[in-house]
Amino acid sequence: MSLVTLIGDTQARIGNRFYFNGPSTECKECKLRNVCFNLDIGSLYEVVGLRDTRHECKLLEDQVRVVEVEKKAFFASVNKKYAIDGSRISMEKRECDHIGCENYKYCCPSNIKNPDKFTIVKIVEDIKCPLDEKLTLVKIE
Repeated sequence: MSLVTLIGDTQARIGNRFYFNGPSTECKECKLRNVCFNLDIGSLYEVVGLRDTRHECKLLEDQVRVVEVEKKAFFASVNKKYAIDGSRISMEKRECDHIGCENYKYCCPSNIKNPDKFTIVKIVEDIKCPLDEKLTLVKIE
């Protein structure tokens, strides 16, 4: 199911993906704020449709375009005991000093806010952790 929102005109291309980081305090007086901020904070979206309507945006000092977007799943690591297909989990941003680890991007995804709730849509595989944590790679949305 697609949602209608506004994004910067230069970002409005079919297939473009972005994480919604939430409303800006500078936008609280804008009459279009409800259209811009109708997405879930921290979620990944993909532009699936373009509309011809554009509006001026004081924050971007440019135009924003009406687009259709769909929420997309992304990958993250979770404690193995919580890796249950279809379950709703609460995640918090993790800190890890092993930046060079091949799984760092799954353990410390940049779009996780504290706390954040997601649904596990697929169990992928167990992953190795240099700290010997029991982790599983999952697809979440």
